[in-house]
Amino acid sequence: MPGKNLVGPAADALDLGAVFRALADENRRSVMTQLAADRSDNERGCNSFDLPISKQTQTHHFRVLREAGLVDEIDYGNRKGIRLRRTDIEKRFPGLLDLLGAEPPGGGAPPMRS
Repeated sequence: MPGKNLVGPAADALDLGAVFRALADENRRSVMTQLAADRSDNERGCNSFDLPISKQTQTHHFRVLREAGLVDEIDYGNRKGIRLRRTDIEKRFPGLLDLLGAEPPGGGAPPMRS
């Protein structure tokens, strides 16, 4: 059964402020880091991300990423899939996914030198 594609804004309407707000959360940034690392850009199930948060909170985070234009959600009724909008992101914000790929595991900032 085909799913209903829940799309965010058009590529040329992606807003840097909305993207930064979406990426400010470490759980959403972790999702984006994982998606950016998978160059095949295959659809992933929402439960395939090992996030230490409730299913309801995960749903909220995926909606924020979709509304910022970073992912598409595919609603199958009893489950949802997530797909990175790599082409749109690279067109609008060249290098952003490379920065996410350089993010250390766990999403934290590298330790500061004293």
